Amino acid sequence: MSIDTAGPATPSPAQRRALRHVATLATGGPLGGDLRVTLNFHPDRADGGRDILEALARDGVYRSQFVTGTGNGGLTAHPGGDRWRWESRIFGGAYDEAPAEERPVYGALNFRRKALGAAPRFGSAHVRLAPQALARATFCYPDSYLDPTDFGTADRMPLIALAEADDADPLDDYIEAQVHGPVRLDTDVEALVLDPSFRGTPVEERARRLPCALEWHPGLRLTTEELSRHPEYRGPEFVALGIAIAEDGLLDPRIIGDAVRTGRHDPQDLKRVWHYLARFGSPVEGPEPAREERALV
Repeated sequence: MSIDTAGPATPSPAQRRALRHVATLATGGPLGGDLRVTLNFHPDRADGGRDILEALARDGVYRSQFVTGTGNGGLTAHPGGDRWRWESRIFGGAYDEAPAEERPVYGALNFRRKALGAAPRFGSAHVRLAPQALARATFCYPDSYLDPTDFGTADRMPLIALAEADDADPLDDYIEAQVHGPVRLDTDVEALVLDPSFRGTPVEERARRLPCALEWHPGLRLTTEELSRHPEYRGPEFVALGIAIAEDGLLDPRIIGDAVRTGRHDPQDLKRVWHYLARFGSPVEGPEPAREERALV
């Protein structure tokens, strides 16, 4: 395992400029101290050809799309790409000349305190950040790809009232967060939270190698019967694909991940099947799993 044991990094000049710029755009009072930023992702996917959890164990930090070239939304994090332009506008050009390693990572503020994380649209697992990460986070509503004009920080947060008043689809019901500076698993993360469909799988084995606690959320499961009731949501072709990959009439995160790794289906099509599961799935029956504390191995 390759984990930097140095102390928390001092924000770079570009990161300080970005934080200051958003602070000038934000209004309102401070956040409640019990709220957390979560970073949702699929824990059984690849990061630059390596398993994402193996990459996290090796690096000890959660990296941005500009570094990894991977993500669960649009892959536009490159000079001149959409993500580059959105960041240039939101952060006042602070990162235009900065190296990729200095750019922020993206998550969401879990103001609704969802067990699956603030933005399950982007993955079945999430990393829950420790409270101190709020001090170097900025926020916008809606998502940055929609050219938002409303911004916030931990000290000035007007966005919760906007989001609560909006009639957004459940998959779009999140306040985007951008965390500036390294997100270290050993100091900045309270827990990695997994779907129970990964119990007893290589995902659990790899998760236990990380220098943070492991937790399990109540899980998601979708029957093909329920899936078939919503052809208009993403399209009948994705309903048909979901039925084709289901096991015993059920979909869960592990099943969709297995389908991705076969290479027989377009990953973008399977992303839409995931949207069905994230939108219409129900918690797995049984008691809510408990937190698991463990030492780094």
